[in-house]
Amino acid sequence: MVNIEIDGKTVSVPKGSTIMDGAKEIGIYIPHFCYHKKLSIAANCRMCLVQVEKAPKPLPACATPVMDGMKVYTHSKQAVTAQKGVMEFLLINHPLDCPICDQGGECQLQDLAVGYGSSGSRYQEAKRVVTNKNLGPLISTDMTRCIHCTRCVRFGQEIAGIMELGMAGRGEHSEILAFVGKTVDSELSGNVIDLCPVGALVSKPFRYTARTWELSRRKSISPHCGLGSNLVVQVKQNRVMRVLPRDNEAINECWLSDKDRFAYEGLNSEDRLTRPMIKQDGVWRECGWQEALEFAANNILMIKEKYGAQGLGALGSAHSTTEELYLLQKLMRELGSGNIDHRLRQSDFSADKQLHGIPWLGTSIAEISEQKSILIVGSTLRKDHPLIAQRIRQAVKKGTELNVINPVDDDLLTKVSNKIIAAPDMIARTLAGVLKEVSTAKGVECPHELKEILSSIQEEETPQTQAIALSLIENTPAAVYLGNLAQHHPDYTKIHILSNAIAEITGAAFGILGESANSVGAYMAGAIPDLTGLSAAVGLYTGALAGLNAAQMLGGAVENKCRGFILMNVEPEFDTYNAQQAMNTMKASDFVVSLSIYKGNVHEYADVMLPITPFTETSGTFVNTEGLAQSFNGVVTPLGEARPAWKVLRVLANLLNLNYFDYETVEQVRDDIFLTDVDLDKYLSNSVRGSVLDFGVHQEEIIQRIGEIPIYQADPIVRRADSLQQTRDANSIKAWLNSSLMETLDVKSGDEIRIIQGEEAVKLEAACDDRLPANCVRLPGAHPKTYALGALFGAVTIEKL
Repeated sequence: MVNIEIDGKTVSVPKGSTIMDGAKEIGIYIPHFCYHKKLSIAANCRMCLVQVEKAPKPLPACATPVMDGMKVYTHSKQAVTAQKGVMEFLLINHPLDCPICDQGGECQLQDLAVGYGSSGSRYQEAKRVVTNKNLGPLISTDMTRCIHCTRCVRFGQEIAGIMELGMAGRGEHSEILAFVGKTVDSELSGNVIDLCPVGALVSKPFRYTARTWELSRRKSISPHCGLGSNLVVQVKQNRVMRVLPRDNEAINECWLSDKDRFAYEGLNSEDRLTRPMIKQDGVWRECGWQEALEFAANNILMIKEKYGAQGLGALGSAHSTTEELYLLQKLMRELGSGNIDHRLRQSDFSADKQLHGIPWLGTSIAEISEQKSILIVGSTLRKDHPLIAQRIRQAVKKGTELNVINPVDDDLLTKVSNKIIAAPDMIARTLAGVLKEVSTAKGVECPHELKEILSSIQEEETPQTQAIALSLIENTPAAVYLGNLAQHHPDYTKIHILSNAIAEITGAAFGILGESANSVGAYMAGAIPDLTGLSAAVGLYTGALAGLNAAQMLGGAVENKCRGFILMNVEPEFDTYNAQQAMNTMKASDFVVSLSIYKGNVHEYADVMLPITPFTETSGTFVNTEGLAQSFNGVVTPLGEARPAWKVLRVLANLLNLNYFDYETVEQVRDDIFLTDVDLDKYLSNSVRGSVLDFGVHQEEIIQRIGEIPIYQADPIVRRADSLQQTRDANSIKAWLNSSLMETLDVKSGDEIRIIQGEEAVKLEAACDDRLPANCVRLPGAHPKTYALGALFGAVTIEKL
C-alpha cells in the first residue's frame, strides 16, 4: 500500500494505482472525459490535469501512478487554470446545439462547461464540421460533437472484443468512424451510447422522443436472458421510453446487451392484445373479462369431464415471473393434472427422474471471471449469453484457457485454446473421449455405470480431447458449462451425465447456462411435471401429481394426449423444439386458452385470448441462472384491459372452484414459494446419476440440422422490437452449409434451396460456411422463415430450386 495526500486528505491505495483511484477512494471528484473504470487509460482528453507537489507541470490524474508521500492538489490555481484551458480547447469546435441535442440534461461536457468554461469564446475562426456516419439501426451519430475521448473505440477492442470503430486523421482532422461500408453490429454495441460523454453517439430508437428531465426512473430486472441484468426503466406518460443499465458488479457490471437495452420497443408494439377475445362459431370477437373467464372455465371443466384431468395440459414460459408459473402449476394440480412444463425447447427428458435438485450455473456469475480453465459445450455463446461471453473474454485476457465442444464454430472474439467442432450426433461421443482422457490422466476409475460404454469407444480419443482434458486438470479452478444447444439436444441427458462426470473427476464446477430469465425460478415454482425431490424446497404440497412433459404434451407417443391447453406467455410456433408438431397439436386440440401479451398468430389455434402484461406492467420475481432471486415492481400501468397473469390465474381458479387461491397481493404468492426458513441454495444441484446406454451410429448419409435460436427471436417481446429486427443478426437468416455439401448438392452461395423436414418445406438462400461439420446444415428455428419446419435437431432433405 502507498500513502498519498489529496487536497489535504490522506489515503492509502495499492501500489500501481493512479491519482484518480486515490481520489475516488476518498470521494474527491476530478473532472474527466476519457477515463472510465472498465476501460484502459488513454489520457487523451487532459481534463483531469492536477497539480502534484514538485512536479514541473500539471499531470493527468488518470494516468499518473501514485508514489509514497505524494501531495496532490485538484483545486489549486494551477490545476483549475489547466482544466479551464483544456475546456476552452474542447469547446473551440463543439457546436452550440444543446437545445436540440439528445444528450442535453445528462451531458458530461455540458456539466463541466458550467464549472470550467467561460461565459464567451475567444475563438473567431470557422468551426469544423464532421459528416455523420451510418452505424446501423441502433446508434445515431452527430460526429461534429465528438471530443475524441476514444471511449467507444476502446470499448469495442477491450469489452466487445471487436474493433468496429476507430480514429482516423490527426489534430482537428481526426474522426471516429467505422470501417468503410460497415456498421456497428456487436451484440453489445448499445453500451457506446452510455459511454459517450457528449451527444456524438445517441440511441436511434430513442432519438427526439423525450427529454431526460421529463422521464421517471424506475428499477427493474431484464426478462430476456438467464443473467437477470439490472435495469433502469425510464418512463414518460405511462410509456416506457428507454432502458439503461443499473450497476451491479455481481451480475451485469455496468453493461447491457442490445437485447436488454432495445427490446422495450416491443412493449409498445401495435400487436399488443389489450382486450379479452373469444372465438365462437369460428369468429373472433372482443368481450369483457367476466365473459372470457367464464367461457374459459366452463370449457376447461368440459375437457376435464370428457377426457379426465389428464386431458388438460399447461405450458408456461421461463420468461414469466416465478409467481405466475407457481399459480399456473398450482391451478393444474388442483384440477387433478400434473401436465405442466416450461422447458418447451428441450427434447430429451430422460434425466428427469435422476435430477438431484434444480439445474443452475454451478458457480456465481462473478466467479466465471476467476476460472482458469473453462469448457463450453453446445452454445452459440456470444448470442445466447452476451454478458457471460464478455466475462469469459476478460478472463481469457488474464490467462484463462477456453475450450469449446460445439456443432458450430462461431468467432467468440477471444483466444480459444482448444476446440472440437462435431456434428450434433457426435457431441456425446466427443465428451466420452474427453472423459476417458481425464480418467486416464488422473488415474481415477470412471463411474461404474459409464465403464462399459467408455470401453467401446476408440476413435474419439484425439489430440484435441487430450488437450481439453489436460486443460481442465492442470488449471484450477475450472468449470464446465452446458449451453442452449446442449439443452435442446436430443442427447441432452448423455451430454449432461458425461459433462458431470468430467467435472467430478477434474474437480471442476459444472453448470447449466440458463436459457431464460427464470430458468431456475420455474423449477422453484414447480412448473415441471415431476416434483420429486423439489417439493420441500419450494413450499409445494407433498405428493404433488406427476404428469406429462412438454414433448409428450406436444405430440409425443402417449395414448391420452392432452385435448385442452392453457398457454401462458407462449407462442408455440416460436418457443418449442418442434414447432411443426406443436402447431399441429394445438390446431387439433378441443380447446386452447392463451394468456398472451400479443395477438400474434394466436387466432390460428386458440379459442380464448386473455391479455396479460409484460414485466414492466406487473410485479414479480426472476431467479437468475446462479439461483439469485430478484424481485421487481411494475413501472407503468397495464395497457388497455391487460392484467398481470397471476391475477388472471387467481380469478380463473376461483371460477373453477379451486381451493387455496385467496391471494390479494403478489407478495402473498411470493411467500408461498420462498419459505423464509428454507435456504434455497441447497436445492440447487446439477448432479445426475445414470448410465449412457449407447451412442448410436454416426449417420454420414443424412443431412443433420443444427437449429439454434437467433438472438433476436428468443422471446415474444424481443421479436417485436423493430430496431433489433433491422440489425444484421436479425437479417442473416440463411441455410448455412459447407462447400463439400454444397458441391454434392450442386448448390452455390446465393442460390435458393428448398429444405424439407417432416410434412413441410421452406425456401431459403444458401450460404457457405466451411467451419461447419460434414453433412450438416445450420438452420435457425423460432423465425417466421423457418418455423414451419420440425425439430431443431433432426434429419432434413435439401433440394436445389
